Amino acid sequence: MWLKPEEVLLKNALKLWLMERSNDYFVLQRRRGYEEEGGGGLTGLLVGTLDSVLDSTAKVAPFRILHQTPDSQVYLSIACGANREEITKHWDWLEQNIMKTLSVFDSNEDITNFVQGKIRGLIAEEGKHSFAKEDDPEKFREALLKFEKCFGLPEQEKLVTYYSCSYWKGRVPCQGWLYLSTNFLSFYSFLLGSEIKLIISWDEVSKLEKTSNVILTESIHVCSQGENHYFSMFLHINKTYLLMEQLANYAIRRLFDKETFDNDPVLYNPLQITKRGLESRAHSEQFNAFFRLPKGESLKEVHECFLWVPFSHFNTHGKMCISENYICFASQDGNHCSVIIPLRELPISSESTDPSDNFEVQSLTSQKECSKTVSTEALMTVFHPQNLETLNSKMLKEKMKEQSWKILFAECGRGVSMFRTKKTRDLVVRGIPETLRGELWMLFSGAVNDMATNPGYYAEVVEQSLGTSNLATEEIERDLRRSLPEHPAFQSDTGISALRRVLTAYAYRNPKIGYCQAMNILTSVLLLYAKEEEAFWLLVAVCERMLPDYFNRRIIGALVDQAVFEELIRDHLPQLTEHMTDMTFFSSVSLSWFLTLFISVLPIESAVNVVDCFFYDGIKSILQLGLAILDYNLDKLLTCKDDAEAVTALNRFFDNVTNKDSPLPSNVQQGSNMSDEKTSLTRVDITDLIRESNEKYGNIRYEDIHSMRYRNRLYVIQTLEETTKQNVLRVVSQDVNLSLRELDELYVIFKKELFLSCYWCLGCPVLKHHDPSLPYLEQYQIDCQQFRALYHLLSPWAHSANRDSLALWTFRLLDENSDCLINFKEFSSAIDIMYNGSFTEKIKLLFKMHIPPAYTEVKSKDASKGDELSKEELLYFSQLHVSKPANEKEAESAKHSLEKGKGKIDIQAYLSQWQDELFKKEENIKDLPRMNQSQFIQFSKTLYNLFHEDPEEESLYQAIAVVTSLLLRMEEVGRKLHSPTSSAKGFSDTVCASGRSSEEKTGSHLEKDPSSLREEPQWSFAFEQILASLLNEPALVRFFEKPIDVKATLENAKTSQLRSRTKMQIP
Repeated sequence: MWLKPEEVLLKNALKLWLMERSNDYFVLQRRRGYEEEGGGGLTGLLVGTLDSVLDSTAKVAPFRILHQTPDSQVYLSIACGANREEITKHWDWLEQNIMKTLSVFDSNEDITNFVQGKIRGLIAEEGKHSFAKEDDPEKFREALLKFEKCFGLPEQEKLVTYYSCSYWKGRVPCQGWLYLSTNFLSFYSFLLGSEIKLIISWDEVSKLEKTSNVILTESIHVCSQGENHYFSMFLHINKTYLLMEQLANYAIRRLFDKETFDNDPVLYNPLQITKRGLESRAHSEQFNAFFRLPKGESLKEVHECFLWVPFSHFNTHGKMCISENYICFASQDGNHCSVIIPLRELPISSESTDPSDNFEVQSLTSQKECSKTVSTEALMTVFHPQNLETLNSKMLKEKMKEQSWKILFAECGRGVSMFRTKKTRDLVVRGIPETLRGELWMLFSGAVNDMATNPGYYAEVVEQSLGTSNLATEEIERDLRRSLPEHPAFQSDTGISALRRVLTAYAYRNPKIGYCQAMNILTSVLLLYAKEEEAFWLLVAVCERMLPDYFNRRIIGALVDQAVFEELIRDHLPQLTEHMTDMTFFSSVSLSWFLTLFISVLPIESAVNVVDCFFYDGIKSILQLGLAILDYNLDKLLTCKDDAEAVTALNRFFDNVTNKDSPLPSNVQQGSNMSDEKTSLTRVDITDLIRESNEKYGNIRYEDIHSMRYRNRLYVIQTLEETTKQNVLRVVSQDVNLSLRELDELYVIFKKELFLSCYWCLGCPVLKHHDPSLPYLEQYQIDCQQFRALYHLLSPWAHSANRDSLALWTFRLLDENSDCLINFKEFSSAIDIMYNGSFTEKIKLLFKMHIPPAYTEVKSKDASKGDELSKEELLYFSQLHVSKPANEKEAESAKHSLEKGKGKIDIQAYLSQWQDELFKKEENIKDLPRMNQSQFIQFSKTLYNLFHEDPEEESLYQAIAVVTSLLLRMEEVGRKLHSPTSSAKGFSDTVCASGRSSEEKTGSHLEKDPSSLREEPQWSFAFEQILASLLNEPALVRFFEKPIDVKATLENAKTSQLRSRTKMQIP
């Protein structure tokens, strides 16, 4: 690697470097201790330690080239190399291209300037294609070289950043370097002869958190595959942790959670990920979440400033955040004052001439009618119009609330750019008036911005989605009448039709989510207070921003927030944690709280107050309310003996939550319909409960929740993956002889190979093979390319010269439905036979690999590669169709259509298939088709290849020659009984002429003259004939019954799996 020329004092450097080559202008040196026996003694150990600790790779590369000028003690370092081959290449280039030119110059100064300019030009040329785009490119290039040298990862692995830190091995800290790349967390340390090299895949990380204890003041804890790793002594631990969090989340989403990754093109290309980009992305996500802005907004600038608050007549200190379409301000504490100003609301922009850099903006406060709507009235105004002539105490309180908001609007403005202050929050906690609820929900949720920037969108989607029929629309129709059935609005066609349109339009807009139960309950409440189009955009805000990943197949978002809730319970209610030994109780109880925002458990008149707070404070308000509910019922929960009793206590509590100020008619209110027995219990007003939740738990910060969501997302997804694995192992273990531990390790290797195929590929089709909605066995499937890599690692027959062909035929044999994918059950069945199968089972596997549909003639286009197949050839042959008998073809077609159908699910067909599998009989060897001439020739070649380099190689060759001779003679005798000509005589005589026993003798005849045999009538063998002949040879039986050390094979495969990728051509 060429280096930016830097001065080196050769006098001091000679103690650490040895001269290898030199001429008048350049010196090639080798690092002391490198390529020396014993590491160069004590000096070598000390040098190695320095190389690990120092911050310059120019000092630690084992080779370097210096530019020297005569009669000077100062040299310039211009190149370094990780190995002799690399540095020699640079040296040869200098001698061929530079040395001749230098003789032209008259002065040493001109020579030095020329060399410096040439080297800088080479570096600039390299930089055009380099991944290094950091603040200090030269330093980053050096770190990149050390990263590649230490870990030997493929060139496509993108180094994002690196840090000096300590890794705690037991109680001893080891100083070294932490490298963060797109797919791996890597650490390297070399101290006094002790080398530590650690590589952790981001997709294996189940826990990532900042911790502190007596020994470690502050450290980063990484848990991977049950092992704990601690890193400390960072210069900027918060920045380091933020980047690690981003990279781990990126890997998790890319590999496990494709539903959300597909909607995020920013992270689609791993080679474009940079430290600066990740930091910017993290800040933008927090910015959008805090101010409820559309997902596409990117934070451009942040400035500390003072905001003049006109109604209070004072300046408040905070930060101004600027994006493409918004200017936002939040006071220092985040709660005192905040403002959101859409640039679309600024008709006038005037430059300030005041030298103090103050400026004033005047926003539009009028709501623009810029979109078409299907229904222009909220259902509440249609079904419960307020009667001003019959004002009761509740209606008077409602009017007082409205007046309070009007006063606030007069002070703080009305509309999207209003000032949001502590007074705003207090009014929200008291409950938003019925007439303002829809408007303020739109404002606080940010849905008003979505609707304003997408005029006419809802009407178009409704029109396009009309008449569509799919699984989502069927589920919507089924649930329409279950959405607030007691409310008059949803006992009429008006409400039902509006609900149908909103849900169908959203399913059309976002087919990844489509429709999920609980969406109908939430949407019905939205329609009560908002116009139809507004309800649609509120649903968009909830599903895509405020409750991300809640409404997909695995409800990952809800599970993540439940894990956050459990963490908050441990922090704020420790006595409850001690009593409830199983924390999963809180998850099972609170799932409906999060999915429906308490609508499903609270009376409607109380639930809408919770929704008020949710749109203002987001998930923070739901978490706070959950804590307040548990705190209120703490004494009862501590006396409960089991989960059922605790659930009953909470349900009774919810039944007694009321809203004494609700203006809803009594026939709509659910809390007023309680029986006389229940009225004797203590009533709890929802306003008091919400106020208490704010007072006790209002100190929970948005930033902390955001961080906890990230942290717990890793845990939740890894837990789901572990559940998938355990279910797969439980099913597969019934059909194989491998132990559960061996199956576990095999599954890890299987899944890792799939992921390794995705690491360095853009738009890798492998990602499409992961579908969490499928049955456990079908969630992860590999194609022929991945199977070949696993076959090379795991198969005891992988040393064969035609191993690529064997891998191909095995894959085709396992791929019964011809979709060019196999699952873990199919994969493990083949590996199990190779490891634990009897002699008969192994021969039957080989036999079936050499007959259709598995067998196909294979020939590489590149003769120089021998039997090795390229990726394209492998995929071509794996997809090659081989005709089958009509009855088999029909059965396969039915099975294929069953598995691939994405429309309606035929339950009867699934039950029939399941029954067939249950009563599946052991395959009878008599049912196997006969092996024809060309197939038998290839079968014989395969056996010869398997025996190569075996200790009993010679006796095995003799045995197979005897078997082939015997089989051909049997065929010859059989043909003589039916025909006077002998079709197998030529081959038989060749094999048995003089008891030939080598592969070269017998195999050569098979290769040289197969056409002469084909000219004769075709002959074939049954499996029983081949098996009986092979059983007569003890050497063959010993070879196939030789025990295999499964544990050692799996361990070796795990350690070499990543290393093997560097030798493969990565697309």
